[in-house]
Amino acid sequence: MKITVQKFGGSSLQSEERRSHCAEHVAAALRDGFKVVVVVSAMGRAGDYYATDTLLELTGGIQPSISKKEQDLLMSCGENISAVVFSSLLQQKGIRSYAMTGSEAGFRVSEVYGEARILDVKTEQLEAVLESYDAVVVSGFQGETPRGTTATLGRGGSDTSATALGAALNASYVDIFTDVQGIMTADPRIVKNAKPLDVITYSEVSNMAYQGAKVIHPRAVEVAMQAEIPIRIRSSFEDGPGTLITSSTSKVRGIDLDDRPVTAVTHVKDVSQIKVIRPQDDSLVFSLMADQQISVDFLSIHPDFVTFTVPGVLRNKAEVSLQENGFDVTWTDKCAKIAAVGAGMTGVPGIAAKIVKALKRKGIPILQSADSHTTIWVLVHEHQMAEAVNALHDTFLNEELHKKEDE
Repeated sequence: MKITVQKFGGSSLQSEERRSHCAEHVAAALRDGFKVVVVVSAMGRAGDYYATDTLLELTGGIQPSISKKEQDLLMSCGENISAVVFSSLLQQKGIRSYAMTGSEAGFRVSEVYGEARILDVKTEQLEAVLESYDAVVVSGFQGETPRGTTATLGRGGSDTSATALGAALNASYVDIFTDVQGIMTADPRIVKNAKPLDVITYSEVSNMAYQGAKVIHPRAVEVAMQAEIPIRIRSSFEDGPGTLITSSTSKVRGIDLDDRPVTAVTHVKDVSQIKVIRPQDDSLVFSLMADQQISVDFLSIHPDFVTFTVPGVLRNKAEVSLQENGFDVTWTDKCAKIAAVGAGMTGVPGIAAKIVKALKRKGIPILQSADSHTTIWVLVHEHQMAEAVNALHDTFLNEELHKKEDE
């Protein structure tokens, strides 16, 4: 069978009109000769009847009065309702459709409620159903533990469900349908001339996801990358091709990715920079953070101090833990991390120099920096974040501006 996997998020399924748009994408894939496996999230967002956050409110919201096991059982209901409702809509449109829970579709997951990991995907039952039906609608975000209970995959889990099924079924594509036309060169709410990207590599989009872009979960990208299953980020409400995510670094869709040193500029706000003055034991600093379940970033170790960043909401927790253990600590709140991401920057000299020059021209001090083969990060004050993102976007990705400069 020629199979494609389509994933629809909560906002795409929020209303009957929106679900009808999604059904048209299923019908289009069938016309192209595919069998379609649809992965769905719970319908809508917080406040809508069956959204995950709405279900949680029934038992106390973000601090529910039930166990994590019971919480997962409750949260999985949203996806199950969504699967049956969407499958019913497809049937009304003349499409032979069948709804399955994550467990029925073959997801075997670890017994870590709320943050389970996929152990295996046994698709025999799903493939047997596909022999008789044109579309199978699967509840995303969930699976069956070794003891037969239900566990969820955490935020973004439906993306991972989709790419894991794509890998298990050797699908031609995994299409992630969202509210936007594709992955953008920057957040369009901050950069007015941000543009959708035609093609991007797995490593680039994974870095973007970890650095604040929220179009697809990085774990989902990693699953697809290992199986080399192409992903397309497409609009639920338009027919465009969207953004293709691929392993290729050669010419794809007419674009030579090696000639594009920076693909996108992303950002993460509300970051706190912590400096530990003259610590006698560097390792104890990070052991304390690990004990507090605080993930550190932007790590720099110098003879006289250690600096790192934490999410702003965790700064006080980190500060108290360090001070209670005798460390001299200072901090800077309300910072933002800006990242220039591009697979083509590897081995290309001058990228960092352009970043420093662009920010210096705007009078934006760099509080800290770091780099890898495909990403350069800088830390700035949050009130200068928008200006910094626009400065780097203009430097590397504003084609109209570059044309004017060349004239």
